[in-house]
Amino acid sequence: MNGVDTELVERLRERGLRVTSQRLVIHRALRARSQHVSAEQVHEQIAESLPGTSLPTVYATLELLEELGLTRRVDRGAAPLLFDSRTTPHGHALCRSCGAIVDLEGATAPPAALREARALGFSPDHAQVLVSGRCAACAASA
Repeated sequence: MNGVDTELVERLRERGLRVTSQRLVIHRALRARSQHVSAEQVHEQIAESLPGTSLPTVYATLELLEELGLTRRVDRGAAPLLFDSRTTPHGHALCRSCGAIVDLEGATAPPAALREARALGFSPDHAQVLVSGRCAACAASA
């Protein structure tokens, strides 16, 4: 078992959840990509090794991986959700023209927003910084 599998197996067992081949393969597919991916992209990537796996199963597994702290959801509004295997705190910049998304190294969730949510009785899991605009290439061509 490789290190990626070990981490997932430990977290599943801590919660009393089953270790399944689908969970392992989907997690490996997510971690193998160094970019933000949609459930549809993960589904395409695993189709050969796990034929018959449905897209809802991929979504459910990615949501479980998020609950386990092994992925972060990147909500881009109306666009499909993306999942980020990089779980350390960071923000994102999204190009509203071409859809490119890049990590922002120093930008983490605004502490004030988390404090205010807690003061209102909300139990936040995390907050994200998402900067919207145009990437350099799109801005140059506009």
